[in-house]
Amino acid sequence: MTLLKEFILPRLVQWVIVIFVGVTVTFLIPRLSPIDPISQAVGRLTSFQTINPEAVTELRDTLEDLYGLHGSIFDQYIAFWQRILRGDLGPSFGAFPLPANEIIGRSIGWTVGLLGTSVILSWVLGLFLGSLAGYYRDSWWSQLMDKFVIAVYPVPYYILAFVLLMAFTFYWPIFPLLGTVGGKPEFTWDYIGDLIYHSFLPALSIIIGATAFRFIMAKALSSTEASSDYVQFAEMAAVPKRKILISYVTRNTMLPQVTDLGLSLGTIFSGAIITEVVFGYPGLGTTLYNAINSADYNVIMGVTLLSIVGIATASLLVDLSYPLVDPRVRYR
Repeated sequence: MTLLKEFILPRLVQWVIVIFVGVTVTFLIPRLSPIDPISQAVGRLTSFQTINPEAVTELRDTLEDLYGLHGSIFDQYIAFWQRILRGDLGPSFGAFPLPANEIIGRSIGWTVGLLGTSVILSWVLGLFLGSLAGYYRDSWWSQLMDKFVIAVYPVPYYILAFVLLMAFTFYWPIFPLLGTVGGKPEFTWDYIGDLIYHSFLPALSIIIGATAFRFIMAKALSSTEASSDYVQFAEMAAVPKRKILISYVTRNTMLPQVTDLGLSLGTIFSGAIITEVVFGYPGLGTTLYNAINSADYNVIMGVTLLSIVGIATASLLVDLSYPLVDPRVRYR
């Protein structure tokens, strides 16, 4: 009972508050924009034909009700929450009458596959290489890796994406120019191989920069642990270096590493806009970019809500997992 009352329940309340505030801000920001989506929709419908003014007025009323913009700001807020709780984001402003849920649903799998794989691979590589370089910091290969990472890390990932795009699709046309995979999704080796082939360059552009960041963090943490008294005592006691590295050094640096992994996985629902646009990858980043250009507020709000819930849930799971990964923290 103490565990539920003092540890789990406060974090659940915090999770609910964060989502509530995030949803409220998401509701307010588009309504502060000077762009009127109703006028844009009416303009598109009446640009090539003449419509009776009374019909235009009825059309505006219908669109306001359909888009959740009917009534006062308070009425819109209540209706917005009712739709969110039903899982209904309303129709797309730019691709009317296609539901915003369907547009987001088409791209979410692509982004989860790309960023989920990239985050996990970069985390494992950064943790493994950084821990080795931090523990064996005087070795030549550790210093070589350190210099290479320091040279790569400051390069923005979108610049790296353009370099990879030019190098491996133009000068050496090994990979396709666009990351879009044709055909119907199937759980077959041919389709999976084609998917990996088209997603390789977008994933590589993300993995290189993310691995460099996690390498620097893991090396700094493991270097501090390697110079601690208990590690030096273990070395004098002839404890195998492999055990010291895994059980003493790496394990005691896992707290910030797990926090970084959890929060990074939580942010994948916002997509990687620049990378996806550069490679023509049909993920949430491309969907969000197109929605911003067309002032498609329902799609923008949908992607934003996914990001808010993802980050809040990741923070909750990270908090609850601390006693499992850090030997200095225990449930009472």
